Amino acid sequence: MALSIAVLRLFHLESSLLSVDADMINMMFCLVIFAVFVVFFNILNSGMRTNIVDGAVTIFGILYIPVLIMFIPIIYAQKNGEILIWYVFICGWATDIFAYLAGKIFNTKKHKFSKISPNKSIEGCIAGAIGAVVVSLIYTIVCNTYFYTNISYIYIILISLVLSIVGQIGDFSASSIKRYNEIKDYSNLIPGHGGILDRIDSIIFIAPLAYVLLMNI
Repeated sequence: MALSIAVLRLFHLESSLLSVDADMINMMFCLVIFAVFVVFFNILNSGMRTNIVDGAVTIFGILYIPVLIMFIPIIYAQKNGEILIWYVFICGWATDIFAYLAGKIFNTKKHKFSKISPNKSIEGCIAGAIGAVVVSLIYTIVCNTYFYTNISYIYIILISLVLSIVGQIGDFSASSIKRYNEIKDYSNLIPGHGGILDRIDSIIFIAPLAYVLLMNI
């Protein structure tokens, strides 16, 4: 039943976006126009030698972070948004923490997940998903008990599992971008952890889907 509701909400995403604050929509429109202008200028500046890959990479680079991350304030603006927004961070951070702990506790050297991110293992991915579900359930119990919400535990199990998987896909995608550019981290702002984007790369991938699954919960 919960899965059916999630599917129906996915199909109603377009109509629900119509109620989003106009400033968000205007900002997205401006970003798209700016991205197209940058690509057009790049084509002219290169003497018409820019190919479709260069154009796609340029547009992706401009839209990638702003468009995805803008769903965080959109979630916060929804009913009970100050409660629901924490599911985004819980699923992202709990996945990272439990995956890291699994890698430390178990011998995962023989079960590497991908050459793109050699420190990630199959055991870590599974442990991360389980950790996200457990922490999300604990948070839901606290919310239902002390904040008098009425959030379905079964629904939270399903969406936290999905969001954890999507977050890990986002983490792999970010790692792929870094490997393509032959860098380890986006910056060295946080010693031993890279930059801000290295800490939130999974969260910005989670946010759009979280909006679909959490709205009107």
